[in-house]
Amino acid sequence: MNKPVLHTILSPKLLKLYDCNNAVVVIIDVFRATSTIATALFNGAKCIIPVDSVEKCIAIGAQTKGITAGERDGKVIEGLQYGNSPAEYPESFIKGKTLVLTTTNGTKLLHIALNSGAEKVITGSFPNLSAVCDYLIAENKNVILACSAWKDKFNLEDTLFAGAVVNKVKEHFTIHCDSSLMAEEMYKLHQYDMLSFIRSLTHWHRLEKFGLEKDLEYCVTPDVANILPLYKNGALVVG
Repeated sequence: MNKPVLHTILSPKLLKLYDCNNAVVVIIDVFRATSTIATALFNGAKCIIPVDSVEKCIAIGAQTKGITAGERDGKVIEGLQYGNSPAEYPESFIKGKTLVLTTTNGTKLLHIALNSGAEKVITGSFPNLSAVCDYLIAENKNVILACSAWKDKFNLEDTLFAGAVVNKVKEHFTIHCDSSLMAEEMYKLHQYDMLSFIRSLTHWHRLEKFGLEKDLEYCVTPDVANILPLYKNGALVVG
């Protein structure tokens, strides 16, 4: 029996080269959108509506009486109530509420995937690593691990997460993909020194000036918010 195929893309610009129609697309934005999504849903958010513009965020927030949140270039956007930090969404605050979220990279890529005809879209990050891997194995469909990168330019943290997924699921997939091979090798090289290695990353230096070091350490901690965000009827819900 033929195994499904797994590919890794290292930038949103590359998604158009792949067939999304019969695939599960995993949106990866480790610092910090997909880590925040997993955390908010794990802590009881009713749903998360990912949008690709600030204007839509404000409009949908008003329609749904939801919490509007987001960032551009790491900073909370003027006109929105909250930012893109997992620490902002404890159970005591988010339980039962709708979160409308827009971010620099991740929520934009999610909409690109939907517009490309993805059969199913989920979001992945280290905090929900096992849930993502379990789902991909159970679905037994083609997979595209889609790194959100930084404004379409390669970044390492998303690649490390893709590598972690490849490392855990590779027995169940056909993988003839140098991006996946490279991602797994990077992950294997750094899986035991992740907290120190991330301090050398470009995005660490971009975000540490906002005092977000604890955020970023949380974002590479496996399975601390181990649920599956699944896109369904316009929103991400627990799958």
